[in-house]
Amino acid sequence: MTAALALACYAAVVGSVAPKALARSAWPHRAPALAVAVWHGLVLSFTIALALTTYHLVTPTWHLHSGMSGLLRFCGLTPDARIPGTGPVGVPAIAAPASVALIALAFFGHEVLRARRVRARHRSVLDLVGRRSARLRATVLDHDTPAAYCLPGRRPRIVVSAGALRLLSPAQLESVLEHERAHIAGRHHLALAATEAFARAFRWLPLAREARAQTALLLEMAADDRALRRHPRQALVSALCAMAASQAPHAPGGAFTVGGPGAVVRLRRMLDARRRPHPALCGVLAAVAVGLPLLPPLLGCTPGM
Repeated sequence: MTAALALACYAAVVGSVAPKALARSAWPHRAPALAVAVWHGLVLSFTIALALTTYHLVTPTWHLHSGMSGLLRFCGLTPDARIPGTGPVGVPAIAAPASVALIALAFFGHEVLRARRVRARHRSVLDLVGRRSARLRATVLDHDTPAAYCLPGRRPRIVVSAGALRLLSPAQLESVLEHERAHIAGRHHLALAATEAFARAFRWLPLAREARAQTALLLEMAADDRALRRHPRQALVSALCAMAASQAPHAPGGAFTVGGPGAVVRLRRMLDARRRPHPALCGVLAAVAVGLPLLPPLLGCTPGM
């Protein structure tokens, strides 16, 4: 089996089989932050596998050497590695995998800039129609519809409507605000932008669709967990129920809202008394998230394969 075939098979498994299995698993809802890391590990692992597959497809199998220098040369990591058949000057062998990586980075950069522009426009509107509350550390909108969301980024802002202030008790309001602070502190917009960019680049891929949807839900769960560590469970649960019952509008683009994706699933999760995963399992999941991107180089850069 050639390295290209092995990498292509690996990419097919990661891109099609793994996301379906992970989406059906129960443990991600018990450890949402680690689950987000695993999803991103799969995304990065697929991208690296695809990049290395393209390299091996344009590099013949005779480009093999022994020892560490041979391994680096085989992987296209030396300056003199060339794609044969391109003339006396040649094209650096690293150009093929680099093009795949650059495409992924370009989509990510575009998504980050697009969301930043949307948030900037919304901030300019808030400056005109909102009023700053030092007590709440949030911007208050004089609107009757209950709503609460945050605009993350370099100039983060939490927004709450007058309707939400009337609807929620002080304890409920504090839990909602803590939920939004968790999104800002965790820089969740970058994690979401990564999966959104991957979904735009590989929209035909099951991994792209599942990673985007699951990451959005898991980030809301991670924010729930931080709020629950600082406030009573009943406060956040009742606040989420009240906000959902009020039919609050969706948050603007680039924002996170307390009533975000999977409100019903999140409510069931918060009412579930199951304990968190064992620390040993958390350690294993963290190792998996870190190790996934390392598998394609180990698989494809083995001399003699």
